[in-house]
Amino acid sequence: MKKSAKGRVFDRIKRKGRNWAFSAVDFTRDFKRWEIDQSFVALEKEGKIRRVLPGLYYFPDYSTMLKKFISPSVQEVAYALARKYNWTIFPEGNTALNHLRLSLQVPAGYVYISSGSSRKYKISNTQLEFCHRALKESTITSENANLVVQAIKSMGKGHADKDFLKQLSLRFSKAEWNKIEKDAHKVPGWVLDAIKKAKEFANG
Repeated sequence: MKKSAKGRVFDRIKRKGRNWAFSAVDFTRDFKRWEIDQSFVALEKEGKIRRVLPGLYYFPDYSTMLKKFISPSVQEVAYALARKYNWTIFPEGNTALNHLRLSLQVPAGYVYISSGSSRKYKISNTQLEFCHRALKESTITSENANLVVQAIKSMGKGHADKDFLKQLSLRFSKAEWNKIEKDAHKVPGWVLDAIKKAKEFANG
């Protein structure tokens, strides 16, 4: 017996894993819009998905330790919004450092450079901000390359030193560093030099 649209939508959600954030855009290739909308309404009523923002949902994960559902990561929500509105985004400096686990500070908010309009959202108690700018690094298509470039630029030429680059080198495999260097070949010279040094540490 063929599954209902709701069942097939939920199967797709489950395959993506707990705390995946999504909107109707993520399903329009395979489902009619009315099937998606009806599925979301029913699944939310059943407690299988939860709403983050209007039109944006996530597949909740329950923490037995905290005895509550865990909110999706701000990064997950940011990229779900980017897909929904067809934005190109990448994390700004401190946000990139946080994603790469190179900052010990717990951020009060996350900032993404965006090809779309500037907007702010509140996710639980955390602010998510999109800042419209001319995307000078728009030729960089790799998310990892964008993370690395923004992290290095955030540190600045004087602080992206040997110790920092060694820590950064541990975040990706040798093969991924080759891809990052190739994708970031048009960035400022000192940033590219830092990427090459990090790659050397990874290969060492």
